[in-house]
Amino acid sequence: MAETESFVARCVDGLAALPDRLLALLDNLLERCPRRLGDVPVAALLTAPALLILGTFSFAPMVNSFVLSLHGGKRGAGAFVGLGNYLDAARSGEFWRSLAVTVYYVLGTIPAMLLFSFLIALALHRIGRARGLFRTLYFLPYVTSVVAAAMVWRSLFNPRGGVFNLLLAWVGVAPQQWLLEPRGLLHLLTGGAVDPSIGPSLALCCIMLFDIWHGCGFMVVVFLAGLSSIPREIEESARIDGAGGLRTTWHITLPLLSPTVFFLTVVGVVRAFQAFNSFYALTQGGGNTQDTRNLILYIYSQFYDYGYWGHATAVSTLLTLAIVTLTAVQWRFVGRRVHYS
Repeated sequence: MAETESFVARCVDGLAALPDRLLALLDNLLERCPRRLGDVPVAALLTAPALLILGTFSFAPMVNSFVLSLHGGKRGAGAFVGLGNYLDAARSGEFWRSLAVTVYYVLGTIPAMLLFSFLIALALHRIGRARGLFRTLYFLPYVTSVVAAAMVWRSLFNPRGGVFNLLLAWVGVAPQQWLLEPRGLLHLLTGGAVDPSIGPSLALCCIMLFDIWHGCGFMVVVFLAGLSSIPREIEESARIDGAGGLRTTWHITLPLLSPTVFFLTVVGVVRAFQAFNSFYALTQGGGNTQDTRNLILYIYSQFYDYGYWGHATAVSTLLTLAIVTLTAVQWRFVGRRVHYS
């Protein structure tokens, strides 16, 4: 028994001394490195684990995906075709329709989410009572499973007996097909004056509405963190000088929140281009109808349903380049208007 306790004590002492030994080993290695290398050895050692993980699970699959995009046939077993898959994508009407759906989705969700989230966060920031309760209620949809929430929304959008159609009938409006409606929203609102193919379809607008509801919780929390970091003295000084609530918000609060708005815009745009769960759950996996098939569903159907691995990976490569380019443009032009102090 005494030998066991002594062994455990030695193990504990050894583990306690492990950080000091690792630091001593690191100092010894740094002393042996040439002076001209500077901090390069330390940076390489500290970033090696993260680079190993990124290389294994991110960069290597990306390289493999690009290699697949250069081959034709099914299941990646075809001959080398070079940029043939990229040219086929550029000539494909389904690809351009999926791109249009993706652009409609991005333009319809990100501005609305930013606006509603900011207004909600501003209201929550200024209320005194039950602030924690309301924060929890607004954040709850974001932590709810997308599939579970989509099942509830599908029942609300049900053309036969759904809640939304019951509300329309109550106000004397004809029922709608909602998620099954391929015609454009502008066509429906104008009574047929606009071509049905112009603008997002009603089904796509239903998906946008769901994602706005589901994603606002995250932005509300981030906006609240940004609002909490703004010194109250600045807003109080503006009000003492005669500025009203609207002018204070526009000229004081929003400029100081510009880093938060910029961060949410970049992250939101990237996530919107990669949206999949809501589209798949609300349409029952239906990328079969072009009015609700974004680029991710298009890639999914080409890869898994039809087995055109080369074509699917070519489109995914183009999507990756588009996201990187758009992010760089945002950093280049929009980032200049961000005030960090």
